[in-house]
Amino acid sequence: MLGSMSGSPILNHMFLLPLPLAEKLLRPVIVYLALVVLLRIFGKRELAQLNPFDLVVLLSLSNTVQNAIIGDDNSVTGGVVGALGLLAINWLVVRVLFRSRRLTRLFEGRPAILIHNGQIDKKALARESLTREELIAVIHRQGFEGVHQVHRCELEPNGTFYVEPFDPSAADKRHADVLDRLDALTREVAALRAQTAEE
Repeated sequence: MLGSMSGSPILNHMFLLPLPLAEKLLRPVIVYLALVVLLRIFGKRELAQLNPFDLVVLLSLSNTVQNAIIGDDNSVTGGVVGALGLLAINWLVVRVLFRSRRLTRLFEGRPAILIHNGQIDKKALARESLTREELIAVIHRQGFEGVHQVHRCELEPNGTFYVEPFDPSAADKRHADVLDRLDALTREVAALRAQTAEE
């Protein structure tokens, strides 16, 4: 039965590679590295997906590079080999970056400080192609009324925003209060022990 299936046009169409295996492995590696470099050049904004246009770009990117990855091949084997190539290059890059802080900074870049001491850095906004309105929207999503409440706001290399308030949050205040009370109780217990030891 297997012998008759091996000559089947359906199975041939599904599993036979029309491209050499080396090319199938090399294509996703090249596209992966090119996308990493391009996203590094064009900034963190695309990863942050601040508006519908950024989302459209990311969705279109996957469709745009699809043919470059698989070539003129719609076989199951070609898809599996392409996925294997992508996963392998990603695994390798992650392992290399894990071992080298210098390469991590080179690949990912540094965080961009957008707000410092309640003041917006207009040059940093321009470098990241962010408008003041987009930044204010990010701050509002984090629960702040305005820039005056923000001590520091950074756009991280992975596209996330880190927002640090001037005043500690209610949870931080409660935590500090609990620690103060524990310190006071510790002092009282130590004083009681000293008093009982003297008696």
